[in-house]
Amino acid sequence: MIPFNRFGARKSEKPAWHRYILWSLMGATMLALIIGIKLYMVLFGRAVTLPAGTSGQLYIRTGETLDMVTAELEKMGVHNHISEFKWVAYRKKLEQNLKPGHYVITDGMSNFQLIRMLSVGKQTPVRVIFHNIRSLEQLAGRLAGQIEADSASLIRTFNDSAIQRKAGFNAASIPAMFIPNTYEVYWTITPEHFFSRMLGEYKAFWNESRKNKCKEMGYSIEEIVTLASIVEQETNKNSEKSTIAGVYINRLRSGIPLQADPTVKYAVGDFSLRRIRREHLTIDSPYNTYKYNGLPPGPICIPSIASVEAVLNYEDHGYYYFCAKDDLSGYHEFARDYNTHLRNARRYQHALNAMGIK
Repeated sequence: MIPFNRFGARKSEKPAWHRYILWSLMGATMLALIIGIKLYMVLFGRAVTLPAGTSGQLYIRTGETLDMVTAELEKMGVHNHISEFKWVAYRKKLEQNLKPGHYVITDGMSNFQLIRMLSVGKQTPVRVIFHNIRSLEQLAGRLAGQIEADSASLIRTFNDSAIQRKAGFNAASIPAMFIPNTYEVYWTITPEHFFSRMLGEYKAFWNESRKNKCKEMGYSIEEIVTLASIVEQETNKNSEKSTIAGVYINRLRSGIPLQADPTVKYAVGDFSLRRIRREHLTIDSPYNTYKYNGLPPGPICIPSIASVEAVLNYEDHGYYYFCAKDDLSGYHEFARDYNTHLRNARRYQHALNAMGIK
């Protein structure tokens, strides 16, 4: 005989309520496991998908909100499930910890990795490039397209007399501090920190070797850069720069006015002039090297490294004059005496007339 318990069930069987609890526990465990896996995937699973070999460039400006960043990510189309990113971001308090900067988003990143990167400010530096700069205003405008700071704040810093003085410069000589090149900086670099970085680059560039060459030539660094700025504006042919530098060195040492057309253009405020006329030569400006002897007060542009090196390694020759060739190739004719120079200049003027260049 099979014994029964007082509930009418066989003693070898589990009560119905016991089986219900067991199945409930198993179901709850399974549900928790499913939720846990889902949560793990939301946090650590692949959230970013990009074509092989590509990356996403995310720029977050100072003061931007999480909603603005989320909208930008959605616009970029790099995130698989933007709603999941928002859900995790709000729970990780990214809104309160969001750091501005330039961030590189790579294929396979998880929400956790992306949010951590943005909350700790793990930026990727940007490359800042500037060449062919004629003024600090132009430099500020060029930089403003490459870093977060705007041109107004940059030029305000560059022109700050106290900042200039602390760095050892003044309003006329400050362009000499900037060395055209390619630099790595953080996109969020402030104008003041950028200025400090450029001062550091200036000091590194003017090493003992270059400073000794200045001393041997009898000029200061600022004077060498000023002459280099004139050479820069005279020609874009690097092969001629040391020859032109030698002409100006000869004139300076002989006490002959430089009579450099680019300095007149600077004094007039118009670098587009193709012909320097008599009325231009009479302008009363310390930058008018037809009117005033010696070097102007400071650089007329931010010269390239090639132009600075051309002055430091100027060609030692007997030329005192030069003018553009009449083939309008951009190269120059050099002369030791004024009469030869006049003949060269007349041929060039005839060529301009023939071309209808006023």
